[in-house]
Order: sequence, then structure tokens, then C-alpha cells
Amino acid sequence: MIMKHSKYAKVDGSYVIWASWLLDYEQYNYPDDLEKVSKLITSKLALSYCPPQFREDNLGNPLFGHCYHATQALYYFFKNANLKIMSAKCDIAGSHWWLQDGDIKIDITADQYFSVGKVPPYDKGKKSNWYGWKNRPHRKSQNLMHEVQPTSKLYFEKYMEKPKQSY
Repeated sequence: MIMKHSKYAKVDGSYVIWASWLLDYEQYNYPDDLEKVSKLITSKLALSYCPPQFREDNLGNPLFGHCYHATQALYYFFKNANLKIMSAKCDIAGSHWWLQDGDIKIDITADQYFSVGKVPPYDKGKKSNWYGWKNRPHRKSQNLMHEVQPTSKLYFEKYMEKPKQSY
């Protein structure tokens, strides 16, 4: 399976892809490998993956600030399982992300709430798309997946010189 993070430039009013980061990886079997993959992902959540504004809070709560890229990695490892991407606004980090299979919530960073006596905001949850330009996977998620699955291949492919942006 190939996960692509394309690089865009606006040229004469249209966006062109000039390069991409590609991750060639193997999917896992859902639901058989869910527990194993969840543990692999959470074991690789380093402070460097945490957004800078959440790093201080992460020091005492090691899952804090990791829900987006951890959930995105889990989603792509089980891409063919058709899991729903869910998010909700929350009072501790702005938003929270998890996956859902029917009524089953798959939230590998839920302990960031429970460890501080709170509950994840599932009651406010809605089906979502990945945020960011064209809903593309984040580079942070690609790096995390590559760490989880070292046999995967992460590489940069340049299709042309980066065009000078024009509007």
C-alpha cells in the first residue's frame, strides 16, 4: 500500500504536484491485529511528534497531544477496514480524534483523558475528514508509521523542480 503526501505549488491559478513523500507499507488485518498495532503505535509516540504547544503538558501525560497522528497512523494501517474518522472539540486540547467501527470507538490515546480524571468528548463527536491541505496524510504520521513498521520504505520523489508560485 502506498501512502502519499504530495507537495503543491500554485502556478497560473492552478495547483500542481511537484514532489511527494511516499510510504510503501503493509496493512495489518482488522480486527485481528488491532491490539498489537495500537501498542506498537503508542510505544513510538515520542515528544518530537507532539505539537510544540502541547509538549509541556505531554511531559506529565505521555499520550497528550498525540491523538491526531496516532489515529491517522492507525487508520492507514487498517485502510481497507473502512473505519470512520471521528473528531470532537474538547476543553483540554482544542480537538480530539479517534476511529469508529459502527458503535465501537477505537481510541488509542483515550488515556490522556482518563489519566487526569476526564472523559474523551465522544458525545460531541462527528464523522470527519483529515485536516490539512486536500486531506492528505501528515508527514508526522508517515514518520510514525515508518517507525512502527521499519520494513516499510519512506522516500521522496521529485517530479520537477519546485515551480515559483504565481497567482
